Amino acid sequence: MDIIFNALFGVVVPFLFVIMVVVFFHELGHFWVARRCGVRVETFSIGFGHTLYSWMDSKGTSWKICLWPLGGYVKFYGDEDAASSPDNEKLKELTEDDQKDVFHFKPLWQRSAVVAAGPIANFVLAILIYACLFTFVGKQISLPIVDTIRENSAAERAGFIPGDLILSIDGSPVESFNDVARTVSVNPDRDLVFVVERSGMEVELVARPELVEDVDNFGNRYRLGRLGITSRPDQTRVSKVYYDPITAIGKGVSETTFIITQTFRSLGGIISGRESADALGGPVKIAQISGQMASLGWVAVFNWIALISVSIGLINLFPIPMLDGGHLLFYSYEAVIGKPMPEKVQEYGMRAGLAFVIMLFVFVTWNDVSKISLFN
Repeated sequence: MDIIFNALFGVVVPFLFVIMVVVFFHELGHFWVARRCGVRVETFSIGFGHTLYSWMDSKGTSWKICLWPLGGYVKFYGDEDAASSPDNEKLKELTEDDQKDVFHFKPLWQRSAVVAAGPIANFVLAILIYACLFTFVGKQISLPIVDTIRENSAAERAGFIPGDLILSIDGSPVESFNDVARTVSVNPDRDLVFVVERSGMEVELVARPELVEDVDNFGNRYRLGRLGITSRPDQTRVSKVYYDPITAIGKGVSETTFIITQTFRSLGGIISGRESADALGGPVKIAQISGQMASLGWVAVFNWIALISVSIGLINLFPIPMLDGGHLLFYSYEAVIGKPMPEKVQEYGMRAGLAFVIMLFVFVTWNDVSKISLFN
């Protein structure tokens, strides 16, 4: 009984909260822009499958919460399915007045805006979360001063010495020692250019963090970069900074950009073979970490939501049919050629995209269940 209770409130509930927030904002992006473009929206669904709860708004949109919450969709008038494939037979029967409300008859720029609005909404959600945290919770700043250097480490080989104040990494300013740790951890086996202040002078050092395996407090194993330096947590060096809303939004944009950049870098490493595909995670891993973040408090949960939101937005922009990026790929063809891509090509593309998404889902789920226990 305790196992069931812990699974429900320690894993399932946090996971559903995280996923539903991220999915809701993604679909809300599509919905909001579609309404602004005069598109009739038939369905706004969180999840797939059997409808658990639904209601109709004043403009005829059915809002639904469904059994399987791993996604969602907005279905427009004239769509054949949740992937916004056109119902060609129905479209041929529409009058000219009816066509004004149909997504597929809208100008190319409006269709592109509606499709892109979902991923953009995910990025906006992350920026707003970070901005609110920086404004109301604040950010702990620990001066990036080097105190100790591990023997035979990357830092020792690069020429770091105790007392160095790290100013920037690869041209990006460093505000806190946490910034150093985060940048180093996601850049193993890659040369990083550090600018440090030493005896009143700026010195440039090049270090290549070593790839190591680490274990966090929850027993999760991670492969990350290690420089081999530590900083003393002295109270004279640690402070909490609160940012005004405008500055906080700028910080939120920087955090979101950092996640996007590091995601592309990691994917590049996987494609080139420098990093293992085992690092890819799916719904089981998201569920596990959601439960772990919930045990740390609401700040950790919202940080996790921001990270997942950026990831979902980015994945949806990949040029894979079935995803938003696939639709934008078709629209790019239409913009260049001057007419839509042939229906058969789109149909086969959608099938191939669906097969790829299913295979990826199976792969990352297998990755998850082969490495972790949901209830540890």
